Amino acid sequence: MPLLTILSCKILQDEIVHILENDSTVDEILVVGNGQEDDFSSKLRKAGLQFRLLSPGKLRPDTEGYRNDHEKYTVMIYMVELALHEFPKILKTEIYKLVDELSKYSDAILMFYGLCGNVFDKIESDFVHLEGTCPVRILRDDTRTVDDCVGATLGGCNEYLATLKQFSEHGTFLFTPMYAHAWREIMRVDPEKPDKSIKMLKKVNEVTGYKRVAKIKTGLTYTENFDEKVDEFAEIFDFEVLEIEGGQSLFEKCYLDIKEEVLCKYQ
Repeated sequence: MPLLTILSCKILQDEIVHILENDSTVDEILVVGNGQEDDFSSKLRKAGLQFRLLSPGKLRPDTEGYRNDHEKYTVMIYMVELALHEFPKILKTEIYKLVDELSKYSDAILMFYGLCGNVFDKIESDFVHLEGTCPVRILRDDTRTVDDCVGATLGGCNEYLATLKQFSEHGTFLFTPMYAHAWREIMRVDPEKPDKSIKMLKKVNEVTGYKRVAKIKTGLTYTENFDEKVDEFAEIFDFEVLEIEGGQSLFEKCYLDIKEEVLCKYQ
């Protein structure tokens, strides 16, 4: 049975826990211990999911036995540093290097990413030479790759566009639970001088017309204190708080599609 690798931005860790918790056919969960996995590992434990932590420097020998065991279906998760989103060219370079490396140990790679500023618009075609050994897939709806994690949570590109049109009158931040948890990191608030950073963000919001924050109800509760964190953000910037519906259907479909694709090789 295959070893499927999920290469993911940390912002989508809850969606992966959800998938693993609801797939009883997974025989083994592997997590790469690269310094980005602490929150994710904690959520796996709270969900009652057992896993093995792997050293990133020993992936070849540590995964060899799993790929050779035709009786087991194994999923390996590799979390990527969130800060790389601030540097699209570096993000693309690092992800491409990881895909090259992880393809040596995997039967398929599912990227829990969207276009992310179009840096991944050609990733499937750029790795088409791996189709026969380790197909590479990215989050997409029925027609194309989703724009980002928010678009994926909303269900796809059309749903994302409709939501943006709905909120076009005033700029609106769209927060998932993990986005709310990590907004200071995402917006690069200096932990040593937070007041200075927030003052600058307030000025930027005034110029760009952002006045609201919308909570996307994902249906997941792995990240705690979602409402409180959104309310805190809204209070700091004097924003109105809204709610919109999201879901897990797109993540589930993309996962099941690649899983079915690679399992067929072993039937």
